[in-house]
Amino acid sequence: MTGTVLGITIPAAFSAHLIYLLVFYPADNPAVSLLHILLQTYLYTGLFITAHDSMHGSVSRNRRVNRIIGVIALRLFAAFSFSRMFRMHMRHHQAPGTEDDPDYAPGSRHFILWFFRFFLRYVTIVQLLFMAAAFTLLNRAAGISEARLLVFWVLPAFLSTFQLFYFGTYSPHRLPHTEEMLPHRARSQRKSHLWAMISCYFFGYHYEHHEYPRVPWWQLYRKKLH
Repeated sequence: MTGTVLGITIPAAFSAHLIYLLVFYPADNPAVSLLHILLQTYLYTGLFITAHDSMHGSVSRNRRVNRIIGVIALRLFAAFSFSRMFRMHMRHHQAPGTEDDPDYAPGSRHFILWFFRFFLRYVTIVQLLFMAAAFTLLNRAAGISEARLLVFWVLPAFLSTFQLFYFGTYSPHRLPHTEEMLPHRARSQRKSHLWAMISCYFFGYHYEHHEYPRVPWWQLYRKKLH
């Protein structure tokens, strides 16, 4: 029940905050605007974490509800295909940190090069065209300025993508792969539940996620031993 409530609440909070920023927020205070950007980034990350839990069947015991929430979360994030993302994520879990892992860049420790490879592997032309059309529609039909769209919609999406990549892919799976990372070739953040929640919804407890993939994000801290 908690997973379903969170699975509904996070997309709803994301949507409500985005509408407020695009339509009602006066944007007359840079410091407050920065806080809104950071909050929207965090809600973006929450969307993906919600979809991620949906891929593992841990948002709802009802399979249809579980999938619907995942589809909505990924569409709101950046018009991602749930089916395609699901297939690629299952490949990641089957062979993490190897050449068969779509998230991994074999032999690479360079953050930027790995990020762009990761980005290009997941983003499609159709998806970019859809997002461009949505941007144009919001700008011309709804009358929302390009600057407001870029600052409060596009920028938080990119910041969230960096956040997810760093805490969910680069940091846990980068070389060197040590013996204590086996069999998942994954490492975890040090035990600090507050930082783990703030940084990426406990996604930095990544070894624990691979060990217990069906444990939802909001319970993952219970699996952290040290």
